[in-house]
Amino acid sequence: MAPKTLRDSNIPGGLAGLAWLAIVLVPVYYIVVTSLREQRGFYDANPLSVPTHPTLNNYMLVLRNDFPRYLGNSAMVTIGTVVITVAVSLMAAYFVVRSRTRFAGFTYRAFLLGLAIPLQATIIPIYYLITRIHLYDTLLAVILPSVAFAIPLTVVILANFLRDVPNELFESMRVDGAGHWRILWSLVLPLVRPAVLTVAVYDGLTVWNGFLFPLILTQSSNQRVLPMALWAFQGQFRVNIPAVLAAVVLSTLPVLALYILGRRYLVAGLTAGFGR
Repeated sequence: MAPKTLRDSNIPGGLAGLAWLAIVLVPVYYIVVTSLREQRGFYDANPLSVPTHPTLNNYMLVLRNDFPRYLGNSAMVTIGTVVITVAVSLMAAYFVVRSRTRFAGFTYRAFLLGLAIPLQATIIPIYYLITRIHLYDTLLAVILPSVAFAIPLTVVILANFLRDVPNELFESMRVDGAGHWRILWSLVLPLVRPAVLTVAVYDGLTVWNGFLFPLILTQSSNQRVLPMALWAFQGQFRVNIPAVLAAVVLSTLPVLALYILGRRYLVAGLTAGFGR
């Protein structure tokens, strides 16, 4: 095969890719280098220059202000929401795909309708329900509505993947005497694992960055999650921008680590189903 010439190269596409890379990396670079600056003389320094005397004092300041507690609260809310959402959605998707009843079709249309309901339009009824069942200012008050709004999209995605599973596999397990729970655990879950991991990462990122539910449904600092903590840090640290950006970096590290560890499964889940 002859080597590609300059005429065959997509120069505009390459330049556009470099421009997009700069748009993405420059803010990240600014946040990291600013978090390593000292508050003194912050406004006099070049915003994009490497600090001459980098310091971790901003990170220590954030960690001393209950950041581990907020990190733990966010982890509990995210893990709880993802586990409940995936478990319920997988069972619902299996019912929608394998059941031939009219109720199954109605259930699937109800999930599709759930995609059209904006979160902001339901915040007052949700607040009323949470207060009536005495869950206000608890982490469970954030988990339950987060699960409710994550289930519709998760069911739709998992149902589309389940429809690609050959019917002969289900029939063979039924002939061997397997029940629905055995089929769900031994057949469905291994085959749709890429899709499960994909929706788990997507739902986890949505809940991790969620702000409205924690803002409305919690009040005390003991139940504060990371988005609320970052909002509170802006007032607590006054004009200490390096400390605020240090908190931003710390809140991003768990999600970044999760993505690095699971990126292979995430890409497989996003591309599964194509070319079949």
